[in-house]
Amino acid sequence: MDIKTASALHRLRLISVPEALSFPALLIFGTALTWLTGFDALKMPLGLLHGILFLIYSVFLLDVWYKAKWPFKKVALFFVLSLVPFGGLYGDKLLKREEADSVVAARARQAAEA
Repeated sequence: MDIKTASALHRLRLISVPEALSFPALLIFGTALTWLTGFDALKMPLGLLHGILFLIYSVFLLDVWYKAKWPFKKVALFFVLSLVPFGGLYGDKLLKREEADSVVAARARQAAEA
């Protein structure tokens, strides 16, 4: 793997934790706020924030799929993990291992070329 692949994995890791926490935290908080105050926080600010994080995660996942040449099953696993509350935290753990492996491979390739 090259350094572009490692950076794509790093970007996906950076967005996976906020996306994973936005689903249960913001939506549960928004639902409670709606029930208690009548202000529909899910329609605009909180739902919109979660939606934006999910879209960014999806774009970064497609970028990693293209650059790392992952099999479809692996991409589908990470997509499903983004749909499960706190599933992205497990996905982050898997991505951390994958990112470390790609950095080591990129550095080994650079050393071999030099």
